[in-house]
Formats: sequence, C-alpha cells, structure tokens
Amino acid sequence: MATVSIVMGSDSDLPVMEKAAAVLDILGIDYEMRIISAHREPDIFFEYARTAEERGIRVVIAGAGMAAHLPGMCAAIFPLPVIGIPMHTTSLGGRDSLYSIVQMPSGIPVATVAIGGGVNAALLAARILAVSDQELRGRLADYTRDMKEQVEAKDAALQERIRNK
Repeated sequence: MATVSIVMGSDSDLPVMEKAAAVLDILGIDYEMRIISAHREPDIFFEYARTAEERGIRVVIAGAGMAAHLPGMCAAIFPLPVIGIPMHTTSLGGRDSLYSIVQMPSGIPVATVAIGGGVNAALLAARILAVSDQELRGRLADYTRDMKEQVEAKDAALQERIRNK
C-alpha cells in the first residue's frame, strides 16, 4: 500500500516528479503517482485529497507551476504533511510557483522545497515517515553515506587528474 502520494497538475511536471519517485524507490517507500488538475477537474481532485488518508497515504508530494494551487489545496483537505515542489516556469523562472506555495495562510502549512526540488521532496517525505520507522531511518543513513562516498570518489578522481597534469 502506498504511503506517499506524488501528485502533479500537468505531465510537464513529470521529469521533476520522477526524480522524487526514483528516490522513494531507492529507499523502498511505496507511492502512488497521479496527474490531477485542481482547476480543470475539481471533482476528481477533491475526491483524491479527501480519500488520501483512508487509502493509507501519510505524506503528499505535490508539484505545481505558475499559480501553484495544488499543494495548498492538498494541505487544505488532507490532514497530514504536504510537501510542495514549485516548478520552473518560462515567464518567471518558477518564482511565481515558489511564492504561491510558500505563502500559505496561517493554519494551512505546506513544506516547500526548492524550485524543481524533487529529490529533496522525496527525502523530506522519507524523513517524516522515518520518525516512526527505524528500518527506514537505517535506509536513509545508508543513502546519506552513499552520497558522501560519491563526493569522496569524485574528489579523489579530481585530485588524481590534477596530479597527472
């Protein structure tokens, strides 16, 4: 059963949201992924958000561009954590999306990551779930160790290249 829901308003958001899905796959976290437009299909959106908790969803990752209503509307209906990913836009570079998500009214919190921050959204969702899951905490520690080792390997390769000039 999925514990994370990844939702986006458009398939143009899919490359960023697939980065979130890839991290959840690495960490062994089940998820669902949907394209639902809060503006174009409000009845479907309301049913999705209203039933998420009973479907087993514990965290929603919602990506949106421009007016970026999807994360905030999820947070208004879904009673558990919502993480918003602002999408890059051609007109304002994603600042419009960022401001729309981060400026939620008091009482409707949305955790917000960087513009296009699918990886960090997934890691934040994992950390939220890891509060009550020791095994997941271990997988997160392994992921962090792997990142460190990758940086160390890249630095070692760079140092070798510099020595061999």
